[in-house]
Amino acid sequence: MTTGVPENERDPAVASGSAPSPCKPSNRPATARNDWDDELEDNDIVPLTRGEAERMFGPQVSRPSRVTPTKVVAAQMVVSLAAALAWWLFSKSPGHAALSAVLGGAICWVPSALFAARLRRKGSTESILAWVLGEAVKIASTVAMFVATAMLYRNVHWLALLVTYLIALKTYWLALAWR
Repeated sequence: MTTGVPENERDPAVASGSAPSPCKPSNRPATARNDWDDELEDNDIVPLTRGEAERMFGPQVSRPSRVTPTKVVAAQMVVSLAAALAWWLFSKSPGHAALSAVLGGAICWVPSALFAARLRRKGSTESILAWVLGEAVKIASTVAMFVATAMLYRNVHWLALLVTYLIALKTYWLALAWR
């Protein structure tokens, strides 16, 4: 049988048939446990105490974050308006590009504002279901706003809209890093 590999470069174990084949069953005994189970049993995870965490990460680890959902939404609005100004200044058709950028930013910050308002209601942070429903509303409103923009605004500049949306979306990471 010719394989396209010169005889002297072939692996002798494979050529002689002694290497295990992925098509042939292995002669090793089957075990009911797998390596994942062994790895999980060996990890005894012990959470850090407050003192240990402060020694490892510094005293700021105990302070609550100053970044709130409302501040993130405000930052998204500012970034969206700055991007719209940039599109207005540097685009060939400034009016449509700037409006598309404003819409792209709004597609990001309006659902975020809805989610932040939902979090501010008393008791909405107590259950996982409230968070999941908040995220579902956020995703549905984002999709609805994209569809509405595509259907209702015929002169949309997709590049300006999408770039501004993505920039505003990345404001979460900037806000977290700004801590």
